Amino acid sequence: MDKKSTDELKIGVVGYSWQNFDEEEAIRLLREAYDTLERQYPQEKKAVISGLTDIGIPALAYREAVSRQWRTIGIACSKAKQYTCFPVAEEILIGDDWGDESATFLDSIDVLVKVGGGKQAIAEMNAFRETGKPVREYQLPRRI
Repeated sequence: MDKKSTDELKIGVVGYSWQNFDEEEAIRLLREAYDTLERQYPQEKKAVISGLTDIGIPALAYREAVSRQWRTIGIACSKAKQYTCFPVAEEILIGDDWGDESATFLDSIDVLVKVGGGKQAIAEMNAFRETGKPVREYQLPRRI
């Protein structure tokens, strides 16, 4: 998935799934990130790629993408199918355990947006940073 050959900016989104967080703040941060990417890449169509499930940050990221008429893609392991999934335009299942899909996910995106998140989100962000491609990281505290 190469942005230059498709003229589509692939935006990877990672963050909290199960943790309790401020949903209004998360939506505000996602909108800020998406607005910034719209300004930076005004000519490209956009696609949001996240973890397929209709839970937490991925769910909010997909809903905001749909409201902007952006394409949605889910990349996850087969365990994701045990949960409610967002009705994405394209679904890619890789491996059987959480994290098996990470390399494919990172290879598929042009920019990464991280809103909060746990160990896997941090690991994916750190690995993506090593590629030299852009990362937009937003702090979002968990609620206890």
